[in-house]
Amino acid sequence: MLLQNAIADALNNTEWAFPLAECFHIPAFALSIGTIALVDLRLLGVALRREPTAKLLRDTEPWTLIGLVIVIFSGALLFLSQTQIYLVNSSFYFKIGCLLVAIVYNFTIHRKIAASPNVSPGVAKVVAIVSLLLWFGVVFGGVFIAFV
Repeated sequence: MLLQNAIADALNNTEWAFPLAECFHIPAFALSIGTIALVDLRLLGVALRREPTAKLLRDTEPWTLIGLVIVIFSGALLFLSQTQIYLVNSSFYFKIGCLLVAIVYNFTIHRKIAASPNVSPGVAKVVAIVSLLLWFGVVFGGVFIAFV
């Protein structure tokens, strides 16, 4: 409780602290979701058709991980700034639910299909669409936190 209060005080009583945390959170989300979306677009067959999906996955994975680590840490700080508000916000729960499912999905099913050389185009497309919908849900939930 003491840590939460110290973090909340720092973020809420300093003019630049909360916006600075947001400046890390939002671009890191763009980085991680953007790299995942590249793989999804390749799985859909609409982009980077000459690039093998497995190679694209390997090339983007470090950037995805870096983005997700920054998102999780900055998101935790943002959450601690106003826990009472987030804990009663249905959009926050939607975002976190989508985030947890999207992360698990990304590092299990999505990764296995993207790394496999012999996947049917139909399966690849379904996996990519589910991935994009989950990550869209994360962004949608995050945007609507302010409106609920």
